[in-house]
Amino acid sequence: MNIDLRGKNALVCGSTKGIGFAIAKQFALLGANVTMMARNGALLERVVRDLHAEEGQKHDFLVADFSKPEQVKAAIEQKIQAHYSYQILVNNSGGPSPGPAMGAKEEEFLNAFNSHLLSSHHLVQGVVNGMKQSGYGRIINIISTSVKIPLKGLGVSNTIRGAVASWSKTMANELAPLGITVNNILPGATGTDRLTQIIEGKALKQNESIDDVSKEMLAEIPMNRFAKPDEIAYAACFLASEYAAYITGINVPVDGGRTGCL
Repeated sequence: MNIDLRGKNALVCGSTKGIGFAIAKQFALLGANVTMMARNGALLERVVRDLHAEEGQKHDFLVADFSKPEQVKAAIEQKIQAHYSYQILVNNSGGPSPGPAMGAKEEEFLNAFNSHLLSSHHLVQGVVNGMKQSGYGRIINIISTSVKIPLKGLGVSNTIRGAVASWSKTMANELAPLGITVNNILPGATGTDRLTQIIEGKALKQNESIDDVSKEMLAEIPMNRFAKPDEIAYAACFLASEYAAYITGINVPVDGGRTGCL
């Protein structure tokens, strides 16, 4: 297979760093025109220049805070009103702070719900007509392996990620007659700032060293290493391609074998 995204417009959320940036980078290498979306406009303006554009791609960015769904909705509506359409959407946003669900405050659940579900829903509503008209649609949600087995110490994340997964399956069924696919990628422990935050939080709570906590986490992974962001991006590239046209409504764990179920 030779994945070719030339002529496709892709909107990649949370793309200034980590998994989001890795996906934006790989899409650009495959020829797509990439719109990066995040809340830090100054950083977006810098990193968009790092995307491959040797095939004449046109890359740009949208600024919106995912904890404020009205900003996300306004940003995508303004772009669509300018007669721009997308064939690929990657919903991706930084995860909620770690901690047990029992001690979580109401606003933590609401903020996570806004960032991960409502903002994603606004984006899908914004791009779906363009996908229908162009005859090509791929919606990819970056979630977590916690939708299969809840992860200890990530109470708010476990709760909201599960809601996003069910929403995604519902959207997959509704959009399938239009030829639009909706799938989830479930990253395991991946070498990003988010992983560093989780490790540091566990080390502080358990009164252990960061190295010891890292070793404990690695011991749970059969491949005995953390994922690289590009390895998550490769899965996104396949799901965004023509070769995944008959794959929809599924979860794809990219976790080195850590999840203890099929």
